Amino acid sequence: MKALGKKAAGARLERMRASPMWAGDGFRNVYPIAPGLRDPSVKMPSLKDFLCGGERRVPTGHLPALDPRHAWRKPAESGLRATWLGHSSVLIEIDGLRLLTDPVWGPRASPTRLAGPKRFQPAPVRLKELPPLDLVLVSHDHYDHLDYPTIRELAKTTTPFVTSLGVGAHLEAFGVAPERIIELDWWESYAHPGSELTVTATPSQHFSGRGLKDRNATLWSSLSIRTPRHSVFFSGDTGLTGQFEEIRERLGAFDLVMLEVGAHHPAWGDIHLGPDNALKALDLLGGGAFLPVHWGTFNLAMHAWDAPAEALLAHAERRGTRLLMPRLGEAMEPAHAERALPWWRGVDTEAAPSPAPQPEEAMPKSLPWPLD
Repeated sequence: MKALGKKAAGARLERMRASPMWAGDGFRNVYPIAPGLRDPSVKMPSLKDFLCGGERRVPTGHLPALDPRHAWRKPAESGLRATWLGHSSVLIEIDGLRLLTDPVWGPRASPTRLAGPKRFQPAPVRLKELPPLDLVLVSHDHYDHLDYPTIRELAKTTTPFVTSLGVGAHLEAFGVAPERIIELDWWESYAHPGSELTVTATPSQHFSGRGLKDRNATLWSSLSIRTPRHSVFFSGDTGLTGQFEEIRERLGAFDLVMLEVGAHHPAWGDIHLGPDNALKALDLLGGGAFLPVHWGTFNLAMHAWDAPAEALLAHAERRGTRLLMPRLGEAMEPAHAERALPWWRGVDTEAAPSPAPQPEEAMPKSLPWPLD
């Protein structure tokens, strides 16, 4: 399948092998995993669990969504504005520049449109209705972050892509011109020409792969986005790691912090944050306005679709966290954001249908977990 991408070769592969994160046959997490992040008593979910287990994993009604195009026609008063477009896709407007993180407009987080986690509803704006972009940022190569049909469309533009080591091979296979691809190792930076914007690839605790035989073949990163006036942190996918403190020490605190909160499970607690650990990560990063991502779009774990939002709202109010909970397509300036409201509570208007049982013989014996 074309959506699987392409393996790195030649000079790209040689550069990957020179990385401190390369472990001979792929990349690795280098920071010691803190005790208790993964519960060894909890088994990995089976495919049957994923297909049939859990309750309220998909909303029964439509999530409220706004058309952001009217807001985008006016510059952000504060110079910094973010529009959540679903999952980990956020349009960031920072001092006159527009950046798009992990763009996914496709109907499924999957290599095929026939199977795999299905999107709850379309993005609040069509891909061709986006304003001109200055950069596209791709944290890693999982299907819910690197989407073949979306990249195929964005490849028709002249926008540069900044991504992690090795992911450029996939981008080229999807039609992006090589001269528009910037691949970064951790702590390497890209200075956008003609501006004061710098993007730095920073550590994360995760993994990569688009098939059964390419696990960790490309690097995964979080990203620091900075101008002299504003700063944004984007986690990509990650577990809780002390490297967040190192990021703050080396790069400074952030005005806006975007951390993943969904698709968490005790069996993979070392590679995904979940709400509780996201708040701990926020503290290590030095605080800032907190915009949760990686939720409300795909069914990728066993928990209820809105469980991350409910947990965050409860904890944030006790902690005094500056929590931003925009609706889909709602352009929000951290400097002017008001108190978060639980808009998701009005979504489920009827009982969710029970998943159809799947025959045992139809289930493959092996599957990479988690799916993202």
